[in-house]
Amino acid sequence: MSELLCIVLAYVVGSVPWGLVIARVFCGIDPRRDGSGNTGATNVARLCGFGWGVLTLACDLGKGALPVCLALHLELHPFWVSLTALAAVLGHVFSCFMRFRGGKAVATSIGIFLPLAFWPLFGACLLCLLVIWRSGYVSLGSLTLVSALVLGLLFCGIWTWLPLGLCVWGLVVWKHRENIARLRTGTEKSWQKKHQD
Repeated sequence: MSELLCIVLAYVVGSVPWGLVIARVFCGIDPRRDGSGNTGATNVARLCGFGWGVLTLACDLGKGALPVCLALHLELHPFWVSLTALAAVLGHVFSCFMRFRGGKAVATSIGIFLPLAFWPLFGACLLCLLVIWRSGYVSLGSLTLVSALVLGLLFCGIWTWLPLGLCVWGLVVWKHRENIARLRTGTEKSWQKKHQD
């Protein structure tokens, strides 16, 4: 019973659209109608300012990390911990508070791996920031992050969370399919130009 409760709780917590809440309450802006139309930290930062974007990022990280920490505290089997983590990410992508629409899964995916595989995640995040800094493309950095995370899990021999890492990788790549198409054609917009990522 505790396993199912953790999964349901993770989905509901993951569904909370913090970017939408923060942008509307503090900036009077609906991020679904401006910028990239995404409720994630990147679009909130673009529309409302860097500080609000950082707050959105922190909230999205938290809604991934907290359910996983609870599952670990309850000493659930890794299979159930993985399902709990995945439920949080799916809640972010298919939010029950936004008619099953949502973000691109990156921040919440980082959150779920914070308590599970900190050092591979840390390396992947550094590589992500480097790619964004050099290219200006947040989408390319995000794709680099999830790819590097899977490789980091392999390199460190953390097999327990590898299936979860692969699921997250597939979900993030799918959510970025339009960005990938624009990257291939050279029409993806740079973060520095404050256009849709």
